Amino acid sequence: MERMTVLAVEPGKRPYVKEVDNSLEGLQKEVDGTIEAIYPFDDPVALICNEEGKLRGLALNRGLRDEDGVLYDVIAGTFLVVGLSRESFAPLSRELQEKYLWRFYGPEMFIQADGTLYAIASFEPPCEKNVIS
Repeated sequence: MERMTVLAVEPGKRPYVKEVDNSLEGLQKEVDGTIEAIYPFDDPVALICNEEGKLRGLALNRGLRDEDGVLYDVIAGTFLVVGLSRESFAPLSRELQEKYLWRFYGPEMFIQADGTLYAIASFEPPCEKNVIS
């Protein structure tokens, strides 16, 4: 079975690089259910998450923000950042591993007040670069 390198992002934890099976079953195992691919960035990446994460009450994980930094959605449960090829998901390049490690580095806490959901990052990224080994 073909494997691919991805960035795994679990609720309350810092992201980490791992190898996963590049199959429907392998991806479903990683996110604990039916997968959904979302494409919120210009880079050739997809976020693979549990399609029913919010409905199942999985822990809120990371917020997605528009170009002005406004929170517009939250991913519930573990998700993977994967690369894209012309026809399918692909291993995440080292450059994109580093970029999205920094983007999702700090676990977030979510607070709802007056009908608005707020995301608060709980950790600042460290000063050193090249944290991908």
